[in-house]
Amino acid sequence: MLDEIKGRLVVSCQALDDEPLHSSYIMGKMALAAKEGGATGIRANTKEDIIAIKEEVSLPVIGIVKRDYEDSEIYITATKREMDELIESGCEMIALDATMRKRPGNLSLVELVSYARGKKPTVELMADIASIEDAINAEKIGFDCVGTTLLGYTKESSDRKLYDNDFAFLKDVLKEVSIPVIAEGNIITPEMLKRVLEIGAHAAVVGGAITRPQQITARFAAQISE
Repeated sequence: MLDEIKGRLVVSCQALDDEPLHSSYIMGKMALAAKEGGATGIRANTKEDIIAIKEEVSLPVIGIVKRDYEDSEIYITATKREMDELIESGCEMIALDATMRKRPGNLSLVELVSYARGKKPTVELMADIASIEDAINAEKIGFDCVGTTLLGYTKESSDRKLYDNDFAFLKDVLKEVSIPVIAEGNIITPEMLKRVLEIGAHAAVVGGAITRPQQITARFAAQISE
């Protein structure tokens, strides 16, 4: 999958339970629209959505499962249960929270990576990170690539955005690791997409700016509200 998306756009097609477009059928059609618009890959949440997407498009998929656990803040592909579901979905790459935070049931990140490699050695693994330390650790334990996905979504990074200071965080990650770095998070304009690729990102994932119409509408409405 990394070869197929190099220098290109991956579109995240997700809608959670409380969102208007929550439906595997709708996400399949969203992925088809993304493909027709020029996407070369899809990022999707849940086994059911991924299966529906694969019925519509032949693009490679980065799969995740978002699920809350009481004993951990981690919710992106947090345990072996989610890993099993994603392997069954047939996705080409699995993304998981690779921050240093405590995982559900005290499962270690090393153990989860090892489990995935044992279950399906051909699936690629993407580390969703929020710090330079996360990125360095992810490369050390054998991830195929890292993504800047979680910058701004952890307590330690809550005041940061990927686009701050001309994508300074992305530049720092690129300096510290040799595996591919996928830019993801707060890429909300075509110009931003072009810029992260110019800086050196292997590929970029864009989600809400393309596939969450309620967020897109809110940005327009905010410009004319009093």
